[in-house]
Amino acid sequence: MIGGVRILFKIGITAVALWVATVLIDGIALGDQSTGRRILTLVAVAVIFGLVNAVIKPIIKTLGCAFYVVTLGLIGLVVNALLLWLTSELAESFDLPFHVTGFWPAFWGAIVVGIVGWLLHLFVPDDDDKDKDRDRRRERR
Repeated sequence: MIGGVRILFKIGITAVALWVATVLIDGIALGDQSTGRRILTLVAVAVIFGLVNAVIKPIIKTLGCAFYVVTLGLIGLVVNALLLWLTSELAESFDLPFHVTGFWPAFWGAIVVGIVGWLLHLFVPDDDDKDKDRDRRRERR
């Protein structure tokens, strides 16, 4: 899949996952707006969430490597919650009506976003998967 199209798919998947979190988790809300505005808000928040995860998460993982080892990776749940909460704060600074009311809604919301995102990514082939399939076909010849 072409890089730009792949990025758009990832943004769409994240937007859908965020929407599911707003439906399932009390404390994560989209403002009262039309359907079209909700979609645009979710896409914008998905972009912010993607940028936060791309920039901040690797730094946290590097600096907190020992915590990941000691907690067997469970600290990742806390990190993901804090990144979702940060995304909410950044969205509000851009006047986007997306709000996470506290740590626990962010915690459960991050789990929902992660699971829904993972499930939806199963339907989007990864470039690495295509390379592996091509290599397997070559090996069979």
